[in-house]
Amino acid sequence: MKQYLLSVYHPEGGIPEREVMEKITADVTALNAELRQSGAWVFAGGLHPPSTATVVRAQGGEVITTDGPFAETKEQLGGFWVITAPDLDAALAWAAKGSAACGGPVEVRPFQDDAED
Repeated sequence: MKQYLLSVYHPEGGIPEREVMEKITADVTALNAELRQSGAWVFAGGLHPPSTATVVRAQGGEVITTDGPFAETKEQLGGFWVITAPDLDAALAWAAKGSAACGGPVEVRPFQDDAED
């Protein structure tokens, strides 16, 4: 089985209202349980806001650090799942459930491996 990264994107800005956040948390918890039960679960995590990010660059023998996210965009990475799935269609089905649970877009990308399919 191939591994896939399901990246959840959220609009830059504040945290949703309490009631919205509680529903998202409950829906994601239920999806995580379904992923575990199915055997597709590998790892997942939610991230603190982009303002907490630090970017590290090694350039010319020096290390340069800057505050804030690397990419300046309207949507930032908010969390992710790493799953196993037999094929892209199955990974996309999980991503659809993740998008519904989180209320935002989910990008699906396969991991590189030694034996490309």
